[in-house]
Amino acid sequence: MMLFCIAVLVGFLLLAWSADRFVDGASSIARILGISPMIIGLTIVSLGTSAPEIVVAVLAAMDGKSGLAIGNALGSNIANIGLVLGSTALIAPLAIRSQIIRRELPILFLVMLLALGLMLDGELSRMDGLVLLAGLVMLFWWLILLGMRDRQDILQEEFSESIPASQSMQKSVLWFFTGLIVLVLASRLVVWGAVHIAHVFGVSDLLIGLTIVAVGTSLPELMASIVSALKNEADIAIGNVIGSNMVNILAVLCVPALIDPQAFDAEVLHRDMPVMFAFTMVLLLVACGFRGPGRINRIEGAVLLSGFCAYLVLLYATSS
Repeated sequence: MMLFCIAVLVGFLLLAWSADRFVDGASSIARILGISPMIIGLTIVSLGTSAPEIVVAVLAAMDGKSGLAIGNALGSNIANIGLVLGSTALIAPLAIRSQIIRRELPILFLVMLLALGLMLDGELSRMDGLVLLAGLVMLFWWLILLGMRDRQDILQEEFSESIPASQSMQKSVLWFFTGLIVLVLASRLVVWGAVHIAHVFGVSDLLIGLTIVAVGTSLPELMASIVSALKNEADIAIGNVIGSNMVNILAVLCVPALIDPQAFDAEVLHRDMPVMFAFTMVLLLVACGFRGPGRINRIEGAVLLSGFCAYLVLLYATSS
């Protein structure tokens, strides 16, 4: 048991490090190729922060553990809002000034509704996976058009300051592939340890994906959000979470559908989907800022974090 826990812990640390190297390398390559910081931030950074979830889902589905992959996708979305934004707001309140973020939130709801509609029959088929994959392509196309059109948005300045300056192409490619290779190896370590922990405790792969794996793969978002908030780049902190959540639904959920299509546990629809929608609705209401600019204060952060803890208690109670 100790060996499995150590494997998961080391895997999470390597995931956080490799995801950062992977994003830095990809962002630097894009800058060298002349792509604007806005487009890099909206696409490459969002995809990079979801890279741990994607790779973990691929390896889990290849091992026939689709429940772990589905739990990782939904659990990461819940953790991104409850744990990541809640903890970040407690450290530094987040003011939402970007119009792009306000445009992304309704799209996030549409993406979740698409996934819900595909999963209402109790299974993820290959056709469902193809629909999600097509949705991912359309999402990135829309984000690129958005980045090209709204060049005066506050995110342009924040992305310009936060995205690493271009290195040499050789060094950028080296970091990109180093991050990618370590990401795969770390994900293999996490899946191996998590599956064995599930067997030891006699719980489902879905539950492990919703808890241990979801929290661990959200570490890159947590660190990126805290750093952005301390630099007074709150829009990036929130934008990374929204972008990551959209990618988690479309890219991560399509993996088990394409690789290992099968029925999933009914709790996904009855328990986890409603919780994910509830957290996203709270984020939407806070971001709208009906009484002024949107803002996540320490009180809202405490509510989000408390809600996430309550969800963990719910998982424990239902599993018992």
